Amino acid sequence: MRMNKLGNSDLIVSAVGAGTWAMGGDFFGAIDDKKCIDSICASLDNGVNLVDTAPIYGCGHSESLVGQAIRGRRDKLVLCTKVGLRWGDVKGKCLKKDSILWECEQSLQRLGTDYIDLYQMHWPDVNTPVEESMEALLKLQEQGKIRYIGVSNFSPELMERTLKCGQIVSTQPQYSLLERDIEKDILPFCIEKNLGVLSYGSLGAGVLTGKFKEPPKAEKGDKRAGFYPFFEEPFWSKTQKLLVTLKAIADEHEKPIAHVAINWVSQQKGMTCALTGSKNVEQAIMNAEAGNWDLTADELARINAAYDEAFKA
Repeated sequence: MRMNKLGNSDLIVSAVGAGTWAMGGDFFGAIDDKKCIDSICASLDNGVNLVDTAPIYGCGHSESLVGQAIRGRRDKLVLCTKVGLRWGDVKGKCLKKDSILWECEQSLQRLGTDYIDLYQMHWPDVNTPVEESMEALLKLQEQGKIRYIGVSNFSPELMERTLKCGQIVSTQPQYSLLERDIEKDILPFCIEKNLGVLSYGSLGAGVLTGKFKEPPKAEKGDKRAGFYPFFEEPFWSKTQKLLVTLKAIADEHEKPIAHVAINWVSQQKGMTCALTGSKNVEQAIMNAEAGNWDLTADELARINAAYDEAFKA
């Protein structure tokens, strides 16, 4: 497994990480708790050392499953979760100081740990100054409840403002071959400021695995099509053209197409870790094994040329 330093922290993380959005059971369709727990364990057994979750995933369910999966091996992994998306009495984005302090305690309990390695503000809260949010996070850091502070879905301008309040070490944006907006400003900013980058949506909600031969019909509880545009035209047809090249490269290595998509993300300049989701052991192992080999410079160029032909023509 390729390993990278996370920004200006002392955390060394795997190039492929275990994302757990699907394990909430309320966005990517129904889940089996035991299979989810086993999949996290399989990721850790196969070289992954970073697990990323959030309280909003299943209203605490994903964090609880992660807590069960890491029991007895907490010191062997980098544990990441988030703050700022509430449900219940308080709904939506909330990064007020008291809310952050309360949410952290809830996450610690669900995760079964007394510290979080990377605590990330999940989405900007336009109703709360980031200075107030950072005051709470720095307090948690002083108390030893979190080691490092990160952000997610923040613009470069907001990250700049956040950095004036104290150290952050990473950001987590959406990034894949199908969603490349961060190349314009976020990746250059993070390279300049030495911030780590964890990507979510690395497989384009599963489209870049090549397993879908036609746009899938959403099963009960599967809301991904409402968040990602990749299942609709013109994305769908353009992606099928791109997949021809991904498959050709995968076949040359005798590897799954997903490996090519994951490695393209993880090998981009400025990237630290490509987060990938799984609901079972087989998916977890497949994703983890992507980190055991590299695309060549020529292969990366072939993929970029195929992207340009499919999406910019």
